[in-house]
Amino acid sequence: MASEDSAVPFVVDECRGVLFVYSDGSVVRRSGPGFATPVRDDGTVEWKDVEFDAAHGLGLRLYRPRERNQQLLPVFFYYHGGGFCIGSRTWPNCQNYCLRLAAELGAVVVAPDYRLGPEHRLPAAIDDAGAALLWLASQAGGGDPWLTEAADFNRVFVSGDSAGGTIAHHLAVRFGSAAGRAELGAATVKGYVQLMPFFGGTERTRSEAECPDDAFLNRPLNDRYWRLSLPVGATADHPVSNPFGPDSPALEAVEFAPTLVVVGGRDILHDRAVDYAARLRAMGKAVEVKNFEGQQHGFFTIDPWSDASAVLMRALKRFIDTDGRFD
Repeated sequence: MASEDSAVPFVVDECRGVLFVYSDGSVVRRSGPGFATPVRDDGTVEWKDVEFDAAHGLGLRLYRPRERNQQLLPVFFYYHGGGFCIGSRTWPNCQNYCLRLAAELGAVVVAPDYRLGPEHRLPAAIDDAGAALLWLASQAGGGDPWLTEAADFNRVFVSGDSAGGTIAHHLAVRFGSAAGRAELGAATVKGYVQLMPFFGGTERTRSEAECPDDAFLNRPLNDRYWRLSLPVGATADHPVSNPFGPDSPALEAVEFAPTLVVVGGRDILHDRAVDYAARLRAMGKAVEVKNFEGQQHGFFTIDPWSDASAVLMRALKRFIDTDGRFD
């Protein structure tokens, strides 16, 4: 009879058919998403990949409109989602969204990758995201001409969806002081966009408690992401997941750049994002909520060409064109 130690490893955790964690602690990843999405590249946007962190083998994808009329364009960061466990700048859904962002916003789009859990637990992803922003700042002094001939480093906007939205919050905190701005040197962040940010907590919100099992992001998957990405033994009140947790830093002194928070009426994360924005506004921060009633989590990357996605694009363009001022 075989001993328990010699038993064949079996899957104990799985995320969207991409990430498989086995009973012996081993991890298997598939390179692409668990769904087929054709890339819609009509040639109006050009793009290239760049390594920004050789030590960790991390790259980012740069996009710029082909027709720029020799104008410098705002820079729009897009940190992908995936619960800090899955996702990549190379996935077709991310590619499609970034192509549309560059074309419709008239912007240089920067889409970085970052390390993922459970192999690299938080705050690794937050550290990598900061390194990507600092890489951009380093280019302002005379970097890659492909970027510098198109980018206005004085008009940088930092966005992300889901886990990327959480990243945007932590970057706003890190660089929301005189010392933080000094780190960025010649680059200036004008605003932040949190697209359905992935916040957590041990106490269930109403939108979490009432989330149906067939939702794109449901409770079991939501909880699994946190369990696989947070430090071992940490709860969802960890400072990375809960901005207002018992051990989270106070935010009153943070000099937040204008922040747009996008929420969906059918999103499990709806209530946390709305509460986050309300608390920041109560502190006197410039925060606005854009609510998409009836929309589920990640609707804009699931279908970047939907009517709701078009409304979102117009809202993002207004935010950028006014340098973060709200209508």
